Amino acid sequence: MMPETGLRVALAQLRPDADLGRNLDDIAAAAIRARRAGAHWLLLPEYAAMLHGSRREMRAAAERAGEVEAAVAGLARDLGMWILLGSLVVPDGPERMFNRSLLFDAEGRLAARYDKLHMFDVALPDGREIRESSAYTAGAEAVAADTPWGRVGLSICYDLRFPGLYRTLARAGATVFAVPAAFVRATGEAHWHALLRARAIENGAFVLAPATCGDSPGGRASYGHSLVFDPWGKLLGELGTEPDCLVVTIDPAEAARVRSRLPSLAHEREFRVRVAGCPSLSSSDGIRHEASL
Repeated sequence: MMPETGLRVALAQLRPDADLGRNLDDIAAAAIRARRAGAHWLLLPEYAAMLHGSRREMRAAAERAGEVEAAVAGLARDLGMWILLGSLVVPDGPERMFNRSLLFDAEGRLAARYDKLHMFDVALPDGREIRESSAYTAGAEAVAADTPWGRVGLSICYDLRFPGLYRTLARAGATVFAVPAAFVRATGEAHWHALLRARAIENGAFVLAPATCGDSPGGRASYGHSLVFDPWGKLLGELGTEPDCLVVTIDPAEAARVRSRLPSLAHEREFRVRVAGCPSLSSSDGIRHEASL
């Protein structure tokens, strides 16, 4: 049922390592802490149960995905609260993996699952390259889940850079976006706050972003700074760079109020793009002046 005094959400900021058992203990401790604080919903970050820079280690963790899922479902059931397992790795055939988010209801039942759509294939400012697509299979569909407090749009980390995904989820009725992440420090310092706030403002939606933090094995360094923004873009809570738990009370009806005052979703129009040529360029300069987009 919808809480009468608002929805109390808890964002667990974790520092997962290569010890899956210890990471599950940390998840359980965060869940108990959140429940004692009166939370109705706990959100865990990306790679909450295991984070390692080694593909071999992550693949080994994927083989234990059923153990992780059962443990988190049991916590939701035993504590009587919804839990978002921000992501875990699950097998896709003998070599590849999915990066999958799971949402459990307060009875421990699976309410929704989402496979990360966008792969983090980048060259970082420090010269490192990450090619997520070499090990992970991209998802094929966006997912929104109905909950007692409204419709929630699911996403994971790098998805944040694709505003069309969130616009599509908003137009499908989502008023809350979950953005569990393991943002690397280089991109986190530059873009994390700005992108999350933009997604909230653009869509008149709450943004709940639980994050991993600190150093994990294999050279993984996560930014932390779990954040909650309201539909107007106001920051409601933020953590630092250490493991912690952020508990915030939100009013889900605020999204409808903001959207009624600033109805940009209703004002959106379909359009096409025409690329105009430049008269000063000759037809022999090797540049094509017309495009159909």
